[in-house]
Amino acid sequence: VELSCIIKSTVTPDPRIEWKKIRDGETSYVFFDNKMQGDFVTRAEILSRTSLVIKNATRMDTATYRCEVAAPSDTKTIDEINIQLTVQ
Repeated sequence: VELSCIIKSTVTPDPRIEWKKIRDGETSYVFFDNKMQGDFVTRAEILSRTSLVIKNATRMDTATYRCEVAAPSDTKTIDEINIQLTVQ
């Protein structure tokens, strides 16, 4: 499955991008400090700097995924998008 976090405009040369998984009220890192975290290390990757690809998704991956972008040089320094993923 591919979850996209599209950055439309930024003047910050290298904005910080983080992905988090929110399930049952608990938040955990998926992509933080430019690397995959937890069980995603072996089964997920970042494409084109912003899209999260989860390989062999299972029902345990059903959650809300939040992409957070921090661009300190931009007018809007922080933005985020939530994507609800349901794996049948």
